Amino acid sequence: MQTFPWHAKYPEGVRPEVPVQDFETLVDLIDNGLKKYADRPAFENMGKVMTYADIDKLSADFASYLQNVAGLKKGDRIAIQMPNLLQFPIAMFGALRAGMTVVNTNPLYTAREMEHQFNDSGATAIVVVSLYAAELQKIVKNTKIKTIIVTDLGDMMSGIKRPIVNFVVKNVRKMVPAYSLPTAIKFNDVLKQGAKGSYKKADLTKEDFVFLQYTGGTTGVSKGAALRHRNLVAHAAMIEEWFKPHLNGQQEQMITAIPMYHIFALSVNCLFMLNIGAKNILVTNPRDLPGFIKELSKHKFTLMTGVNTLFNALINHADIGKVDFSSMKACIGGGMAVQRAVAEKWKNLTGVALVEGYGLSETSPVLCCNPLDGTERTGTIGLPVPNTEIKIMNEKGEEVPNGEPGELCARGPQVFTGYYERPDETAKCFFDDWFRTGDIAVMEDDGFFKIVDRKKDMILVSGFNVYPNEVEDAIATHPKVLEVAAIGVPNEKSTEVVKVFVVKKDDSLTEEELIAHCRENMTGYKVPKHVEWKDELPKSNVGKILRRVLKEEEKAKSGVPA
Repeated sequence: MQTFPWHAKYPEGVRPEVPVQDFETLVDLIDNGLKKYADRPAFENMGKVMTYADIDKLSADFASYLQNVAGLKKGDRIAIQMPNLLQFPIAMFGALRAGMTVVNTNPLYTAREMEHQFNDSGATAIVVVSLYAAELQKIVKNTKIKTIIVTDLGDMMSGIKRPIVNFVVKNVRKMVPAYSLPTAIKFNDVLKQGAKGSYKKADLTKEDFVFLQYTGGTTGVSKGAALRHRNLVAHAAMIEEWFKPHLNGQQEQMITAIPMYHIFALSVNCLFMLNIGAKNILVTNPRDLPGFIKELSKHKFTLMTGVNTLFNALINHADIGKVDFSSMKACIGGGMAVQRAVAEKWKNLTGVALVEGYGLSETSPVLCCNPLDGTERTGTIGLPVPNTEIKIMNEKGEEVPNGEPGELCARGPQVFTGYYERPDETAKCFFDDWFRTGDIAVMEDDGFFKIVDRKKDMILVSGFNVYPNEVEDAIATHPKVLEVAAIGVPNEKSTEVVKVFVVKKDDSLTEEELIAHCRENMTGYKVPKHVEWKDELPKSNVGKILRRVLKEEEKAKSGVPA
């Protein structure tokens, strides 16, 4: 049995193996991109455009402040807690150029979650948007954080627009809760002070940590996937090879709606686009669909990434017809399964396939992706990207035959070596040097892989495995369904039964009608026994539906501790 599908037909122009060490460190890659594409527009947000030269200068000033004023040194951890703003690449590139390790932090974290992440990572500095500074105030005294940099949403705007945006956000929309952080310094003051000196390029190696990406991982409490410089450098080369046949020398324009603190947008949108000199159009709040669509209508974008729920929301919005998709070359869905119904509607709307990719924080993230050449393999995660090996294994670490489900395991230069200071958790997620993803998958005879579901989300009905993805995919084809999530709930006779939570697209939908649809599309034990209507489903800040929250709510209803 081959662990890498060499017999699979790879897209024309894409090699299964590529050199991945053009740069020793990610900082070398960043420096190269900032200089090579200096005159090109790099990022646009809220109408403000910055060139690569602008980002080069400002991130150098930021690095100078960290080294010369804050006294931070190589290996120190700095948290960055903000949505998609121009300040993000300035702070991130600056911190990396100063030799620091970046701890990407979800802006919507509660104070408790922030305290855990900052203490677990040992962060001593933070860059935080003022919208979330009040939460930081609650816990900062319990952490090692000494350097606090606060930025307002409009800080990178030009001229009169800067104070207007910040005034409206704070005083009109009341989005900034009162806070007191006496030692904090303003982001723009950091840049001014940093500009008075220069930073010294840190003596980094490819084995140094570059990011701590916090995740629940395959087991247990949130922990930091410790990614090294070599992981991200290799990932950039592998993704460039995958896109290469579709890059024709013009400047690509990428719609970046997924927040860049998430590993998908961080690696694919931010770092890969830097590596090829593309322009990122940063969307700060994609949940504001009218505003997002208005932004889309302004650009001749060529590339777009997102999650299934975002594409589904766009498809069903009345104003989506105002968007011109004629320049789009590729559209990639990740972060959660792309539902067949959504992929088909998206293709009909835009003329471009919604291509599913797959990866995790622990793998930088991409392991597999569907070809971008028009090959229609909806429902699969595609082929391994270059230099990547995939096995489907059972619980004993033995490879299973093609077509049989097992745990997807991977190895390659983009795969991490472990969780930050968690050797016990690291040991749980490896079979020798094969990383265990926690996802159940099958390998098809032509080398394509298909995710069945998360191992921990599997529902056991009378000895049969039921995978929520399959139930959700079938229900999503009903024309009156907008969104759906499936979980297992306890049952005395069958261990568990399927319960679904449904957001209606059409209020006339009844439970009887939905169950009838399920019976037509699924075998009996997979058909939901319980249906609950919802106005909305719980989602992460990226837009991924959180089955975990629904399970906790069900346990609370039954009186069982979550």
